[in-house]
Amino acid sequence: MRTAASGWAAGSRVETGGWAAGSRVETGGWRIKSCVEPVMGTVASFAVHARELPDDQIQVMLAPSRAFLHHADQIFSTWNPDTPLSRLRRGEISMSEVPDEVIEVLDLCRMAKEMSDGWFDPWAMPGGVDPTGLVKGWAIDNALDLMRHPGIGGAMLNVGGDLATFGTPAPDRYWRIGIRDPWDPTRLRCVIQTGDAVATSGTYERGPILVDPHSGLAHSRAASATVVGPSLALADALATALTVAGTAGIGWFAHIDGYEAYLIHHDGTETATSGIRPAGPGWTSSVEVSSR
Repeated sequence: MRTAASGWAAGSRVETGGWAAGSRVETGGWRIKSCVEPVMGTVASFAVHARELPDDQIQVMLAPSRAFLHHADQIFSTWNPDTPLSRLRRGEISMSEVPDEVIEVLDLCRMAKEMSDGWFDPWAMPGGVDPTGLVKGWAIDNALDLMRHPGIGGAMLNVGGDLATFGTPAPDRYWRIGIRDPWDPTRLRCVIQTGDAVATSGTYERGPILVDPHSGLAHSRAASATVVGPSLALADALATALTVAGTAGIGWFAHIDGYEAYLIHHDGTETATSGIRPAGPGWTSSVEVSSR
């Protein structure tokens, strides 16, 4: 499980010449209007396909989404000692005193714990309950919903490499998310064509600290784990757990409808569920497909 992240865990950018860590977004040459917002100790990247709307109108439309990300950070940050989550972890307040958002997130954490056979377990983290491995995805899901407006044909919101989308980046196209090689920033290992959320967890550059909930020790059995599915909150939690569990976690997805997984192992080999398609010519194609 992930306890905290500073900087990029696994990132993506639209129409840029540089790399963040983890993933990259391709738009097929269409112009995507984009902007960034520092939040949650990293950067939120907004990408909007709205060709008929002026930039200033788009900025107004994005304001509630930006505000929600900051609101979530003010509730759940473990770096700020005054947030409700920090106070709950220290035992200063009880569950009856926390905001409704904390109850909602912890309910999702219980669901993710069951889905991952206990490999995602915020209650096993040092220092008290820590939903960090899910809460960023939850915040992105909610912020993305606030971006749905007439005139916006598609949007992507990426915070520190975990991203969610709706619509398309251009007519008759899907969002294409490239998963970066953990050891070579110039190389993509897989491309995912999707209209869903994509969460990548691993040891990219200044990536997150991963804790095995069974031992309480920092440990990972995969260099990178990517999960694709309709809920970024759950994909985020499952990717975190899968990085720690490794190959054993692929079996979860036989029982989880709508979610797919892709692993890069420490020896450089890859495993994917059947719904993950490797990239076209020029990309890595030696992916072992799990029968699940």
